[in-house]
Amino acid sequence: MSVAPSPACAAEAPAPIPGAGAPGAAQPVISVAGLRKVFDGRTVLEDVSLDVMAGETMVVMGGSGSGKSTFLRCLIGSHMPDGGAIRLFGRDIARLDEAGLNEVRKRFGILFQSGALFNSMTVAENVALPLQEHTDLAPDIIEIQVKIKLELVGLREHADKYPAQLSGGMKKRAGLARALALDPQLLFYDEPSAGLDPVTSAEIDRLIVDLSRKLGVTSVVVTHEMDSAFTIADRMAMLDKGRMLRVESRDWFDALRRTPEAEAAELIEAERLIRQFLRGDAEGPITSRRASSSFEDDLFGSAPDDPDARRPSVQATRSV
Repeated sequence: MSVAPSPACAAEAPAPIPGAGAPGAAQPVISVAGLRKVFDGRTVLEDVSLDVMAGETMVVMGGSGSGKSTFLRCLIGSHMPDGGAIRLFGRDIARLDEAGLNEVRKRFGILFQSGALFNSMTVAENVALPLQEHTDLAPDIIEIQVKIKLELVGLREHADKYPAQLSGGMKKRAGLARALALDPQLLFYDEPSAGLDPVTSAEIDRLIVDLSRKLGVTSVVVTHEMDSAFTIADRMAMLDKGRMLRVESRDWFDALRRTPEAEAAELIEAERLIRQFLRGDAEGPITSRRASSSFEDDLFGSAPDDPDARRPSVQATRSV
């Protein structure tokens, strides 16, 4: 039995993006078509396509080595594609020069997995940095903006603390405040719940949902935390070994994970694989595939599933 897809969760039609497509037509904020990425002759992403519409929260899932991190780095322009196209706000980022790419980057924010705060700066100074670097605002206006962003994430009273004085959850909030500094239209989240206790993780999830509703930002969240994914997602995408298996609504994935065991055998292999991942079952297509891998290849030097894991996180986008 195949799970029938349901319509994407959306309260209202996304607003059109100026300068992209026909007038009045809803256009994706992110459009990925046939993305291919290769490292040292090894294909990490192959024929990956995904559209993300304005105002929605898209969760990208996948196991270790599925290509999630590489996919995110391609979206933000740290890696350039070896095939296909990535369009942000209607612009093909592979065709932009460095100045053009930087202008696009000013329109999105990134919450890194570790927070990536500067340890020598206070929370307020970390949030102020993008405003100081990329705007001509007066210092007193920047100070007001910093207080507003910190209030949004519940950290205004901790503005003068240094990162070493913050808990893991507070570091995530501070990183999110900095990501919001330039009032981005698009937010990328890299494993926002990683390393957090369940209560703090739930608080971060609620904050992501609140920000999406209050600010109307488009969000792309890379995670393998299923509780978090089903809390925040409008739609979900599943990567496996560098290929996009399915892109469906949260309700579709929820129906799949709730499919009874007696009916699961009738699902196609891709759906059984996704179901195992969603449920965290110890037995299924994923574990069967791992068990059938060659011990000799592992022992005598085959590359890890995701060679990007041993590469620098940023790749030069332009030749000197």
